[in-house]
Amino acid sequence: AKRWLKQNLRYIEPEHVAFQNEIKPGSTALSDIFRRPGSTLGANDTSAAVGYAPLTKTEQTVLDLERYINSVAFHKQFPASGEDVKVMAVRKGNNIVLTVALAMVDRFVESEKAYFRIKDEIKENLLEKMKSNLSFDDVKLYINTLDIRGRGVNGVYLTIAGTSADCADSGEVGRGNKPNGVISMLRSGGVEAAAGKNPTSHVGKIYNLLAQKIANRIYTEVVGVVEVDVHIVSQIGRPINEPCILNPKLVLDKDVELSSVKNQVKEILLDEFDRINNFCRELARGEIPIC
Repeated sequence: AKRWLKQNLRYIEPEHVAFQNEIKPGSTALSDIFRRPGSTLGANDTSAAVGYAPLTKTEQTVLDLERYINSVAFHKQFPASGEDVKVMAVRKGNNIVLTVALAMVDRFVESEKAYFRIKDEIKENLLEKMKSNLSFDDVKLYINTLDIRGRGVNGVYLTIAGTSADCADSGEVGRGNKPNGVISMLRSGGVEAAAGKNPTSHVGKIYNLLAQKIANRIYTEVVGVVEVDVHIVSQIGRPINEPCILNPKLVLDKDVELSSVKNQVKEILLDEFDRINNFCRELARGEIPIC
């Protein structure tokens, strides 16, 4: 845990964090899943998961911008920028409005005037980044819109460690987080967050990430697929390689018939569920990112 903090939140001192480890027994029925015979565990919940591909241009913009702001190069250029970053995008036709929340680190900001100067420099940098990489007709970008000049520390987004958590402002893992890294309210969504669950029987983690992997495979490997949603529903106690419902929803090119792609899609589905135990082991080893 200390190593993770050092690698991901550069201004949080692990020595100043209290770590509390607790191991407690689970419910009798759910714990029994691990003692039942069979090579594949039963699902520990009845749940629904969704993955989709491809990302829209707006979704990809949000993901790329957040990753750019949290890159090593950006933090080196703007040391006052923290890791707590949120990007909201609204697209109107081929125009986009971006609202960025970016926690600033107080030790690099000597005054209110300096704060707004740094913010302006960051805005100019991000707009240049947008112009070079994207093809929107018009880009409007706003940073820390709660800010107001003349109110000192009360009118700026300053933090000690680069995260709003040190101001007692925190969000829980289930608040809309999706495995693909974006929260798109107009796209299909499951009922679970992927983080904070076991990678061996908890379908809230396994099916969410697997659905995204399957959607990406179908989109990239099957010629003629324009868009795909993958819906997976579990049934508690049922082996995780035997979903209650597995439904790929395809949007095809106008000249492509479903019959011409159906078998290839089916092969991908069967392949992924045949290898689900390997997938779970990859999850357990941390080889599959959970955004």
